[in-house]
Amino acid sequence: MKKLIQAGLAIAVFMPTAAAAQSVFDGTWKVDIDNAQFPTKPYVYVLKDGTYRCSSCVPPIEVKADGQYHKATGSPYYDSVSIKVINDWSIAESDKKSGKIVTTTTTTISADGKTMKVEFSDSSNTNAQSVKGTAVATRIAPGPAGSHAISGSWKMSKMENVSENASMITFRVEAGTLRMSNPTGQSYAAKLDGTEAPFRGDPGLTSVSVKQIDKSTIEETDKRDGQVIGVQRMEVTPDGKTIHFTVHDVLQNTTTTASAAKQ
Repeated sequence: MKKLIQAGLAIAVFMPTAAAAQSVFDGTWKVDIDNAQFPTKPYVYVLKDGTYRCSSCVPPIEVKADGQYHKATGSPYYDSVSIKVINDWSIAESDKKSGKIVTTTTTTISADGKTMKVEFSDSSNTNAQSVKGTAVATRIAPGPAGSHAISGSWKMSKMENVSENASMITFRVEAGTLRMSNPTGQSYAAKLDGTEAPFRGDPGLTSVSVKQIDKSTIEETDKRDGQVIGVQRMEVTPDGKTIHFTVHDVLQNTTTTASAAKQ
């Protein structure tokens, strides 16, 4: 369920502060996660014959659902995954990185089989306190005959009770540089001319570039080892009270939108 959570938290990547020449971006902002619009592309899980598969995950996951940790390659956030079947309607997942548990989830399907709830605790970012909350998804298609209730295609619909550290953002524009930091440990200082700069505190991001489109619009491009993995556009409303985010996940080919209010 890792990618389902990441899709929800993708809206909370930014965070800058204040400047000599005041920018409309300067200040602390709180993302309205409750009203975010999540991707329509479904997530596909199958748990059958003792094996768990996530074909929509990047990279795909296939491990035995025996409660033991199994090697998982290709992700910067975890290197082993444990899937435990709790009952016919629920499973528990635990992900480790270098022997340390970084994510735990409990996934439960409603009695009518139409709704998935994923209660999570995620500390996979380098210096982060855990982000906790619940991701909710709606069934789009059933799983194969004889599979566990979590099997099938699911569309992310909302996130609930997400800890505040996942929603707070602070920006500062200073001497042509956008500075970002946030409670979950990410930060950068990047020139507004598109020059690449280090992205710190996120195992899945290595560099960032930002361009000032106009006084109220900035576009950010995130890279992992030279490959573009995300493009985010931020637009401040004329009254200066709201930022609208459009976040495109290049690896998943999905888009999430959300707004943040100035604090």
